[in-house]
Amino acid sequence: MQTCSPMIWSSAVLLSCLVPLFASKPLSRRWNEVVEKHSWAEIPRGWEYHSPAPAEYTFDIRLGLKQDKMDDLVANLMETSDPSHPSYGKHLSKAEAEALVAPHQDSVDAVEAWLQHHGIAPENIVHSTGGGGWVIVRVSVAQAERMLGTKYNVYHHTRSAERVVRTMSYSLPRELLSHVDVVTPTTYFSTLRSMRKTSFLQPNLLAGLVNDVTNALSDLATPKDCGRIITPACLRALYNTTDYKPAATDRNTIGVAGYLGEYANRKDLQTFFTKFRPDAVNSSYTTIQVNGGGDDQNVPGQEANLDIQYTTGMTFPMPNIYYSTAGSPPFTPDSANPTNTNEPYLEWLTFILNQTTIPQTITTSYGDDEQTVPEDYARKVCNLFAQLGSRGSTVFFSSGDYGVGEGDCKTNDGTNRQIFQPAFPASCPFVTAVGGTTGIPETAIDFSGGGFSRYFARPSYQASAVSSYLGSLGNTYKGLYNETGRAYPDISAQASGYQIVVGGKVTSIGGTSASSPTVAGVFALLNDYRLANGKSSLGFINPLIYSTAASGFNDIVQGSNPGCKTNGFSAKAGWDPVTGLGTPNFVKLQELV
Repeated sequence: MQTCSPMIWSSAVLLSCLVPLFASKPLSRRWNEVVEKHSWAEIPRGWEYHSPAPAEYTFDIRLGLKQDKMDDLVANLMETSDPSHPSYGKHLSKAEAEALVAPHQDSVDAVEAWLQHHGIAPENIVHSTGGGGWVIVRVSVAQAERMLGTKYNVYHHTRSAERVVRTMSYSLPRELLSHVDVVTPTTYFSTLRSMRKTSFLQPNLLAGLVNDVTNALSDLATPKDCGRIITPACLRALYNTTDYKPAATDRNTIGVAGYLGEYANRKDLQTFFTKFRPDAVNSSYTTIQVNGGGDDQNVPGQEANLDIQYTTGMTFPMPNIYYSTAGSPPFTPDSANPTNTNEPYLEWLTFILNQTTIPQTITTSYGDDEQTVPEDYARKVCNLFAQLGSRGSTVFFSSGDYGVGEGDCKTNDGTNRQIFQPAFPASCPFVTAVGGTTGIPETAIDFSGGGFSRYFARPSYQASAVSSYLGSLGNTYKGLYNETGRAYPDISAQASGYQIVVGGKVTSIGGTSASSPTVAGVFALLNDYRLANGKSSLGFINPLIYSTAASGFNDIVQGSNPGCKTNGFSAKAGWDPVTGLGTPNFVKLQELV
C-alpha cells in the first residue's frame, strides 16, 4: 500500500495520495478551472513598465485566507463600541479575537492541497497566526506565474525611483475563491516609499525663530499665541489638556506606526523637550523594530520626529512606542536572496495582532488614493484594523493633504472619468480619520483630505450626521462622489506650523500627519482617564463620537478642501467632509466618556 510521508512528496505520489480524498473531481480538473481575481485596465498612475521579472527571482507570496467568523467579530465590535449597549467596553482578548478570525479548516486544507499540487512541500508552507489566516510560501517568479495564471514584471515608480515586482492581473482556481481573500504581492503596486507621507515642510513659517536650544518657545501657552506656529503648549491649551496629569502610566501606552526607513531621534527629542516641554526632559520612548526595521540614530526622520515629538509632547509621562517597520526594498535583478517583498502595512498589522498586549491608542500618517489599492486588498487590510479595535485599541489615520483629490483625478479603470479621489486607509470604516484645521479661531485648512469611499458602504454609526450634510449639499458635485460611501474625516486638529526638531534644528512642518498624532495624544489621555478610574480603554471610538460624545468637539464651520479642479466640500455646522465633527475638547470629552 502506498504511504504518504510529507517528506517525500513528488507529483506522482501527491496525486495518488490526494485522489481518494477528492474522487468526485480529478485533480487535473480541480485546479484547471480558474477565475480572474483582480486586474488593472492600465498600469497604475505613477508607475511604468521596466522589464520582465527574471524567472528565477524568488520572493514570498502571502495568501490571505477567508476568516471564518469575521462577521461575528464585526458585530461584536459594533456592540462593544456602542455606549448604549450592555457590552460597551468589553473588548476581546487576543485568543478570543483569533478564534473569530481563524480560517475554517476546509480553507486551510484546500489551499495546502493546491500548493502541494504545485510542488510546494508541506514543510515549506508557513502559517502566520497574527491577523488570522495567512499562508506564506517562498516561490520563484516562474512558479508564481504558473500558480496565478499571470506574468510578473518589474515596474518603476518615477517619483520615488523604486522598482517592484508586480503583475497586472492574477487568477485562482474557482474552488479557491471561497477560501482566499487576497494574494500578495500581485496587483497592489504602491509601496510605502511611493505613497505620500501626509506632511510637508513649511520654511516660510520660521521667520523670526532661532534654531539654537536657548530659544525656548514653551511660553506659547495660550490659544491667542498660536495663530502662526504650533507647539505642544498651543495644542494642550487649544484642546484643553493642560491641567490633566496622566495617572495610569503603568498600563496605558500610545503607539506610532513608522515606515520608509524613518527613524525617530532621541537626541532631537531632548532638544524638542528643552524648547517646548521642559518638564519632559530626560524622558524618552521605546523603539520596536518590525520585520527588520532599523533605528539609525544618525539619520533623523522628518515624519518620524514629527510623530514622536508630538505624541510624547501631548502625553508625557505616558509610555510611547515607535514601531519601525521595514519597507519593501527596491528590486535588484541580481539579488540571489531578496528580502521579504510584502507590503509593510501587512507586516506591521500581522506583527501587532500577534502581540498579547497592544497600545490602547495608535496613530499612522501615511495613505494613498483608494482607487490605487485593489479592493480585495483594501478590504482585507480594513478587517485587520477591525481586529485592532475589537481588542480595545483606538486607531487613527491622517485623512490626506489633497482635499477631495490631487491633479486631474482621472479614474484608472480605462474610462478616464474625473471623480473625487478618496484616500485609503482613511476610508476604512474601522479607523478614525483625522482632517486638518488652521488659525485661531480654527477654520478648515484647504488641503484637509475628505470625501466618500467607493469601496466601503456608509456605516450606521455616521448615517444621521452624513445624511444631514448631504441634504444641505443637494445636487452639488452629483456623480463626482459616492453618496452611499463611508464618509471621512471623522474629526480634525491643527495641521500647519508645527515646530519640530530635526538634526538639532527647529523647522516648521504641516499636514494631516501632524493632526493625527495630536488627536491620538488627546484620546490617549482619555484612555488614561478611563483606566485610572477602573474602566476599559475606549477602543474603536467612531460609534461613540457620532453619538453621545458628539458634543465634545469644537465645531468648525468655515473653510473648504478644494481639489480635482473644484472648490471641494465646505465646512458647515455639524459633521462635514472637511473637518468631520470638529476638533477635540478634552474636558468636555472627559465628562462624556
